Amino acid sequence: MNLVHSTSSADDRAIMVTRVSDMQWHAVEDDLTVGRGDAARRPDGRLFISIDAWHGAVFDRIVTAMLADLPTALYTVVDEADDDSRSAWERAGFAIARRERGYLVPTDPHVSGLGSVRPPSGVTIVPAGHAEEGPLRALDRVIRDEVEATVGWRTMPAEVLPRPVGTTLVDPSKYAVARYADQYVGLVRVAPLIRQPRIGLIAVRADRHRRGIARALLAHALGSLHRSGVSAAWAEVDEANAAATALFEGIGARRTAGTLELVRR
Repeated sequence: MNLVHSTSSADDRAIMVTRVSDMQWHAVEDDLTVGRGDAARRPDGRLFISIDAWHGAVFDRIVTAMLADLPTALYTVVDEADDDSRSAWERAGFAIARRERGYLVPTDPHVSGLGSVRPPSGVTIVPAGHAEEGPLRALDRVIRDEVEATVGWRTMPAEVLPRPVGTTLVDPSKYAVARYADQYVGLVRVAPLIRQPRIGLIAVRADRHRRGIARALLAHALGSLHRSGVSAAWAEVDEANAAATALFEGIGARRTAGTLELVRR
């Protein structure tokens, strides 16, 4: 594929924007690549785009070309502190759809206050790497269906891991689960990233809410990290998710960043 959009910059030098593949665009000025645009479809089906450009005029030309070539709706994400990027996307017709908070979460139980937290009666925690894969996948499917039927999975922290179609759980070894009787009723996923472990998901089946299971799962996950020498983990929470916000802020998590998800319909 080789679609070309030709425009002129303020000083009349031509900027050529070329679609070099199904999901990639290049901007060239005076034989020099001055910007790139990329599109990627997330596992939930939404199409996200990103642009890396030397200056605003190049950004505007790349985004114009991408909008002409791609169907709507289109999404992008920006740092909430990056006013220039947000303004550039808003010029192109994008608007804020949701806000995500980034938290630095202490693992020390003396700081978090989770040292005395125990699972509720009848509930046991199965450590990461020890959960049975079949029941774990079944719980993951139930929780995803429950979320999708209420607030929608799009409100969960962005998940961009590649996975086969229809597969929602890639690496079972990253999950600790809560078991009640002979059923799995809650889970927490911790990605052991080199720079800083990330709490990617904590969720409990709807019929077991408000029993302290999520707090017990979090206490287990953070306690395991603390014993391995990790002082803090990272977590993202949708700003509209009051329960998750209260859970993390209640254990001393410190908000240090934020992300805006923008959409053009």
